[in-house]
Amino acid sequence: MQSECTHLDQINDVEPSAEGCEECLKMGDTWFHLRECLICGHVGCCDSSKNKHATKHFHATEHPLVQSFQPGEDWIWCYVDEVVMEPQR
Repeated sequence: MQSECTHLDQINDVEPSAEGCEECLKMGDTWFHLRECLICGHVGCCDSSKNKHATKHFHATEHPLVQSFQPGEDWIWCYVDEVVMEPQR
């Protein structure tokens, strides 16, 4: 496991793809917490949610970085390097 992320250069200025988990909304399902992909803006549910759409999005696209999409939470997770970071201002 890396001690720092090597993918920060991939972050884009993105717009969220949905107000909730994109796939769960289409399925009429629920989620626990939300994550936004910092590469394309996809909003998916976290691994505590039964569908784990944010992680499925990572495996399908190899987009390594997500940020919490929860009010009051302000952190980034890198799937590849397995590190949590504070957003860069």
